[in-house]
Amino acid sequence: MPSFYIRHRTLYIYSGLVIDSANQIKLYPLEDEHQKITEHRLHISQQPVVHTSTDYFGNTTGFFTLVTPHQELMIESLLTVEMFKKSEPVRNVNSREVWSGVRREEIQLSYHDYLKAEQASCQFEMQQAIHEIIDRDQHPLDTVLELSGFIFKNFTYTKGVTTIETKVEEIWKLKAGVCQDFAHLLLYMLRLMGVPCRYISGYICPGRSHWRGEGATHAWAEVWLPDTGWVGIDPTNNCLAGERHVRLATGRNFSDCTPVKGTYRGASKHTLEVTVQFDAKPF
Repeated sequence: MPSFYIRHRTLYIYSGLVIDSANQIKLYPLEDEHQKITEHRLHISQQPVVHTSTDYFGNTTGFFTLVTPHQELMIESLLTVEMFKKSEPVRNVNSREVWSGVRREEIQLSYHDYLKAEQASCQFEMQQAIHEIIDRDQHPLDTVLELSGFIFKNFTYTKGVTTIETKVEEIWKLKAGVCQDFAHLLLYMLRLMGVPCRYISGYICPGRSHWRGEGATHAWAEVWLPDTGWVGIDPTNNCLAGERHVRLATGRNFSDCTPVKGTYRGASKHTLEVTVQFDAKPF
């Protein structure tokens, strides 16, 4: 069970003085039997009081305001997390029974937040791709893994060609992007199939083998199935999410999980620097 020491630093530099900076942060890692937080500290410019609450999706969310004039805002999260290995999901041998279970009316109603696919001009093309992959005689989780493999093989990991606002049809056309784009694609495909799924933000920690996106913030998807519950799928690396995937927040999409966002009055321009560091000992 590895331990990871993570420093996540967000720095805003404004072109002039700003005031009334109101901010929301989702930098409080999720905790369960697979992920134990042994230490977590926040350092924020001017040391404001941070009020926390739990959002609709179960994420701890912080809120703070800087009233006095300032030209920089630094938010630093220092985290020590202990990760526990997840066992391989146990699949029901009757795959058609699982497919039927996913489509039950009560399941579709219970998970409706995770089922609505956005409108996209590439929907028909993506449905054709899904049709070529889907097999009702195999377990739905194996189909999800094949969809992940499709994205991994056909889309190039390229930084700088997309933004957090890039839509699914643009990603489909570019055939390139980063982790949040690949998670976005997989979620869209799963929702077209009527399979409940959610977006996960977090970190992918360095290990013995090199993975795309490691040593930085990361994103992947979780799919819900009647016999396995929630299972994490990382299409950027075409694998099940495991003990190197540290979860920060969950929601329908990126906007539900944004680590830092806010508003302010003053200078119209700013630069943003985000760095994530990992170490073998506490910071």
